[in-house]
Amino acid sequence: MWKRIQVCPRMRIKYTIFLVFVVALVIIEKENNIISRVSDKLTPRQTPQTPLQASVVALVGATPQNESRISLARLDPGLPRHMKRRLENFTEQPEPERLSSWGKKHILLLATTRTGSSFVGEFFNQQGGNMFYLFEPLWHVERVLTLETGGTNATAAAPAYRDVLQGLFLCDFTTLEGFIEPPPVDHVTPALFRRESSSSLCEEPVCGPVVKGVFERYRCRTRRCGPLNLTMASESCRQKEHRAIKSVRVRQLETLRPLAEDPRLDVKFIQLVRDPRAVLASRMVAFSAKYKNWKRWAVDGEVPVDDDEVRKLKGNCDNIRVSAEVGLKQPEWLRDRYMLVRYEDIARFPMRKATEMYQFAGIPFTSKVKEWILKNTQASKEVSGVYSTQKNSSEQVEKWRFSIPFKLAQVVQKVCGPTMKLFGYKFAESKEMLMDKSISLIAEKNFS
Repeated sequence: MWKRIQVCPRMRIKYTIFLVFVVALVIIEKENNIISRVSDKLTPRQTPQTPLQASVVALVGATPQNESRISLARLDPGLPRHMKRRLENFTEQPEPERLSSWGKKHILLLATTRTGSSFVGEFFNQQGGNMFYLFEPLWHVERVLTLETGGTNATAAAPAYRDVLQGLFLCDFTTLEGFIEPPPVDHVTPALFRRESSSSLCEEPVCGPVVKGVFERYRCRTRRCGPLNLTMASESCRQKEHRAIKSVRVRQLETLRPLAEDPRLDVKFIQLVRDPRAVLASRMVAFSAKYKNWKRWAVDGEVPVDDDEVRKLKGNCDNIRVSAEVGLKQPEWLRDRYMLVRYEDIARFPMRKATEMYQFAGIPFTSKVKEWILKNTQASKEVSGVYSTQKNSSEQVEKWRFSIPFKLAQVVQKVCGPTMKLFGYKFAESKEMLMDKSISLIAEKNFS
């Protein structure tokens, strides 16, 4: 039988201190492992697809300003540790060919979820043979950072988003590959998010033969294709005249400044916004599980303004407003590179706004795009699903006013007031005013 051992108080204190020390070491080691795994995702790798120098330049750029940024990054204590590690490991490489992207246009459509960005993205996806369009490639980055750290940290995500976008505009998929799960094998993957939403990834020669036994969740709609060969996608991208990317994940326009200052790129930023009351109403339907608190508040009880969900709504509105304020001020790095568009204006005047966007981007407005707009802005109710890009667009503008309770609209008006005023969205003073379609809640406004 085991006998109980008597331990003197002094030994008990020493033993307790030792245990605390061991637990602290374990926690620190776990944290370092997480940071290391995220860092590995962000570290450029040399592949047959793209020389290492292209990946490194896509990471930091080949400009004097970026050389200064590298030096400052090493000294900046506020920079995320994985970014410090990557910049400290930077070794200077020969400059890449700068002429390869001259004359090409690069369009970045920035939005948030449920603002009509998939619909507007099709304006560029339907352009035809001269456009290489990508739908939400940053989904992979957000997913990995969320899994590795337990949540998307804006500070860590911003440089990762920027680097992936910069690489993709240069037709370099190397950095993106590091975030695709499961990892591509010889640059081939069956797991690229929403591949079917990019015409360029579902046409020859990128559309390769079907591989038996390989499951593809995001299969091309127009034809049967095998797993995506990213080397072939990169080559197809290089042959296209223009490139466009749609993303709902970038929080601050300012973080993309290196793209505007990259001499190899000619980036045009189009920021798409929508009435935040309409956005909330739409998200409550599309993301029902995530918005269960809002649905509960809609039925019973008052909305607690200090709730995390309300604070998150305010944070989203503030981010959108801050980015728009930067863009509308037209600083030197954004001169003639920024355009603000309201979803409501596109829904009411789709052809006019599409023409303006193409003129802003400096790209020919093809008959194919015009035909698609005419067909898809007069869709019937049968094909106008939650995630559909086919809408009777004029009806969509006012639809939310009859689905959101007035008390929820009041909360949005309270926490998103400055954002609504900037974009010209009028407050509803009563339930009757909210539901009266004869009263417009959209002020006519010119953002150019």
